[in-house]
Amino acid sequence: MSPVVEVHARARLITDGPLTRPVPVDLRYDPADERRTVHIGLPDGVDWAFGLDLLERGLRTPIERGAVRVWPCGRTQLIVELHSTDGVEVFQFEIRTLMRFLARARAQASAAPKDGGREPQPPSRTTTSTTTTRPERGAQPARG
Repeated sequence: MSPVVEVHARARLITDGPLTRPVPVDLRYDPADERRTVHIGLPDGVDWAFGLDLLERGLRTPIERGAVRVWPCGRTQLIVELHSTDGVEVFQFEIRTLMRFLARARAQASAAPKDGGREPQPPSRTTTSTTTTRPERGAQPARG
């Protein structure tokens, strides 16, 4: 059993209005689950999964893969934009928080056995809780 890297963090939800609001998010990496895949769990029970390399590259330069866009915002912030059938959610993260998470995830990835690990999966969005505040059209239930 591989140690899971899980970080409870705060991000700022960027809205169309003049105010942003802090929201709790869970950053998760489990090398036994799918190698090189990270999960961002949002407060409404939605879990986004995409390649670790997307966050790593997004720290330096804008990158887009499927429904996920990531880009640096100045020297201290990172923007993660998530597109779904329900709309777009934009989150602003402190780069330091993500860098610590990525360093721990990379350490676990390098410690994991090299048993033909899978390639990063395309971004996916799943519902991890049945108590969401809005219907999750097109979302696939989490398997666990």
